Amino acid sequence: MADYRKQGDVAVLHANNPPVNALSYHVRQGLYDGIEAAEKDPSVKCIVICGKGKTFPVGADIREFASGSAKKFPNLIEVCDKIEACTKPVVAAIHGFALGGGLEISLGCHYRIGGTSCKVGFPEVNIGVLPGAGGTQRLPRVIGLKPSLDIITSGCHVGAKEALKLGILDKIVQGDVVTEGIKFAKSVQNQPLHGRRVSTMAVPDVSQANALCNSAMAEVKRKSSGLLAPVACVKSLRVAAQTPYKDGIKIESALMLQLMTSGQAKALQYAFFAERLASKWQVPGGASHATVTPRPVKSCAVVGGGYMGSGIVMCILNAGLPCILVEANQKFLDRGVKMIQGLYAGSVKLGKMSEQDAKKTLSLLKPSLRYEDLKDVDVVIEAVFEDMKLKQEVFGKLDKVCKKEALLCSNTSTLNIDKIASATRRPDRVMGMHFFAPAYYMKLLENIRGAETSPQTVATVTQLSVKIGKVPVLVGNCHGFVGNRMMAPYTTEAQRLLEEGAYPHQVDQVIEEFGIPMGPLKLGDLTGIDVGWKIRREVLKNLGIDRKNKEEMKARGLYSPIRDKVYEMGRYGRKTGAGFYKYEKAGSKVAIPDPLVMDIIDHHCREEGIDRRRIPPQEIYERCLYSLINEGFKTLEEGIAARPEDVDIIWLLGYGWPRYTGGPMHFASQLGLRRLYGRIEYYHNKYPDRDHWSPSRLLKTLSQQEHPVPLAQWGQFASTASRL
Repeated sequence: MADYRKQGDVAVLHANNPPVNALSYHVRQGLYDGIEAAEKDPSVKCIVICGKGKTFPVGADIREFASGSAKKFPNLIEVCDKIEACTKPVVAAIHGFALGGGLEISLGCHYRIGGTSCKVGFPEVNIGVLPGAGGTQRLPRVIGLKPSLDIITSGCHVGAKEALKLGILDKIVQGDVVTEGIKFAKSVQNQPLHGRRVSTMAVPDVSQANALCNSAMAEVKRKSSGLLAPVACVKSLRVAAQTPYKDGIKIESALMLQLMTSGQAKALQYAFFAERLASKWQVPGGASHATVTPRPVKSCAVVGGGYMGSGIVMCILNAGLPCILVEANQKFLDRGVKMIQGLYAGSVKLGKMSEQDAKKTLSLLKPSLRYEDLKDVDVVIEAVFEDMKLKQEVFGKLDKVCKKEALLCSNTSTLNIDKIASATRRPDRVMGMHFFAPAYYMKLLENIRGAETSPQTVATVTQLSVKIGKVPVLVGNCHGFVGNRMMAPYTTEAQRLLEEGAYPHQVDQVIEEFGIPMGPLKLGDLTGIDVGWKIRREVLKNLGIDRKNKEEMKARGLYSPIRDKVYEMGRYGRKTGAGFYKYEKAGSKVAIPDPLVMDIIDHHCREEGIDRRRIPPQEIYERCLYSLINEGFKTLEEGIAARPEDVDIIWLLGYGWPRYTGGPMHFASQLGLRRLYGRIEYYHNKYPDRDHWSPSRLLKTLSQQEHPVPLAQWGQFASTASRL
């Protein structure tokens, strides 16, 4: 709803729909009726529109897109037009955020003021649509085409100072924005509205429209390859420069309808809600985010100051928490501290933070060579090399020196949390916290519960994850957890394709054309072929598999003879200037197909008596992606992943899966589970020696249902499938 009140001769309309005042039907109706009432009341001279609580309306209610309520009268276009047509001055008083539909409401007003910390923007491209209530038609009339193209196609937020500079805001105010809005409205109540109705204005840089739009179109196609919404935004903004508002709004609406009915919009909106669902956890037995109170965390420590450890330290410092960094010797400690200082210096240079803020943040860091200094911290995160013996040694030391309430967490990416916890006397307060590189940038945090991890430990780690700016996903304990477990068959198939007839660039090209930014072989070069070799060696050791046992290694997806040959030549990837690809120099990003690697592959095949064949792109696509998806279904049926949405968020945020497909599980649901199961069964029959092609029982069960099962209901079949 919208609350209507009068303060003297000023009508104040408060959008009232907590927590973010989304512009649902009742809010739109309230604003429409409020404007009408104020227009008819002779005692009202001017009007202020604002938001109740912590923010101005942040946008449309996305849930209404699916229900159809977004089209119900008055829709958002009709509300904005009603505001603009008012014969009395209407002022938008913005605090918090005015995003999407909220900014469109503001642009319908005759004046806009904002608090010092307010932000505005059009994030619609992130959910697969465009600003569909006049946003693409009004914004360029206020600030020009060039900045409008930047703001709308990027979905970025604009701070108060920049919004004032551009002309989105007429004034920045201190103190209460509603009070200041009333004052401002009174100051303009006798001013004529000619020139204040945005739809009647011309786009100021119209003469450059074609050049600007052509340049923007080329840029969005380069940066957002495959995405429909940014392209539609440029088209609609071009229309704003070339046609009157009444014609432009019709074209904007037509483009919006095309986007709304596209698979991309549905997938992106699914991902939007899945990300918000991620922190709502539940463990076997019923304890959940809603029933368990987390312990307060006032200080942290990180053991290991390498690339990952330093990044984790930055996450903690950025959250305003004191952090102790422990290393084995002074050389390693100095290197870690220098790395952290360098990253903050880079942030200052890029203008992301002031030098004063960087110094203040760094003052929270305490480097140390003594485990004893950790005796009072609340959470310790271990970030040493992926070696079980080493990790158990570290946890044994931590258990002795840390207070009994402290949580001990491991940044392991594959190892058994229960085995790590066995080195302590507090397995209930041990968890995995799998950060993704670079840890200071990547949003995902895969949190792993062990067999004895307590619900309060889960609650505390989840709360800490959110505090340090991560999207936490709770998963169960198995080798590789969810993300890396699914990665294993994906990379295994990429390796086997090399043996059967493909070359690295051919495999990577297919995957990159699908939308994953880096194919599996290029990714191997980036992460380090030596790192992968050492991790695989550790896995074989933990599983008790002899490296000479090729058949067992093949069945487990651990046989990589070509990768081993590349490793043995000292080609470790980008860092050495050569891996599966060659590079102009060590550290270069441009991967160049290398005839030498092709010769290595050909020679290996001749040695093994393998007849190479031409492998079609469709087979590469299916073998890499369908094997990965099949493993995702297995994590669901085993309870390692609680929801398909969790699997999707892990792959969207951690592995670069294209967001416009929704994630592997959503993609599977759109592909058709019966069709998917048929192809997996085909490859299982063709390659019976590969365990990862054994079809998921959950997938089989779902594919046999008479009607497609909605993704949200898959969990109801998981326990049944696990017993088959």
